[in-house]
Amino acid sequence: MPKFAANLSMMFNEVPFLDRFQAAADCGFTAVEYLFPYDHKAEVVAERLQAAGLVQALFNMPPGDWAAGERGMAALPGREGDFASALDTAIAYAKVIGTPLLHMMAGLAPAMDPQAIMTYRENLKRATDRTGEAGIGLVIEPINGRDMPGYFLNDFNRAVDFIADTNAAHVKLQFDVYHRQILHGDVIMALRQMAPVIGHIQIASVPNRHEPMTGELDDRRIFAEIDAIGYQGYIGCEYRPAAGTRAGLGWMNKL
Repeated sequence: MPKFAANLSMMFNEVPFLDRFQAAADCGFTAVEYLFPYDHKAEVVAERLQAAGLVQALFNMPPGDWAAGERGMAALPGREGDFASALDTAIAYAKVIGTPLLHMMAGLAPAMDPQAIMTYRENLKRATDRTGEAGIGLVIEPINGRDMPGYFLNDFNRAVDFIADTNAAHVKLQFDVYHRQILHGDVIMALRQMAPVIGHIQIASVPNRHEPMTGELDDRRIFAEIDAIGYQGYIGCEYRPAAGTRAGLGWMNKL
């Protein structure tokens, strides 16, 4: 039976961010994830997590200037210093909050640009070394161009190749079913083939990114396959509720 983590950046937006931890626990979740905790002190986030009795599943490294449209810095030539500072910040937060995984966002850059590729490889190596020293897992995630036009890492096989190049057991793939379907389809086969390098899974319906079981995929079949491949981690519910978070949670009762 899958274990679900509420994504507090998309779910429970009916209340302020720090109140979403308890709201998630009240609805039966045992774990949470979110995009970024950096608007709050790490100690405050850790207190809310502990008070609600929740496990932290994952959060992202600082992405640069999100409000200005930046979506990560790992593939951005000339931003290596900013990336290194963001990595330090993420690890410091991870140690206080207690997350087992950090997601490294690639940023907006031409996918085949040699300079962007070299920069990404170098920053991935830096992040691999630093997270390894800290005892924290690192994941990278392909993201579709419909939701994030121009995102550098937009192919699952390429992500697997980057992971293989690190030769590090703690560097894994963040397999988002929603992004996989839009980018390539073939979700079930990809889960089977990529199972050895999957470090985190996320779910949302396609095409509207609402609750599971409301779109074009057979999400029950996908959850069964996730169990079949032996995945032991949390599945992040990274979806936008169609009509309020609590009103849409009935999908979990159908499993």
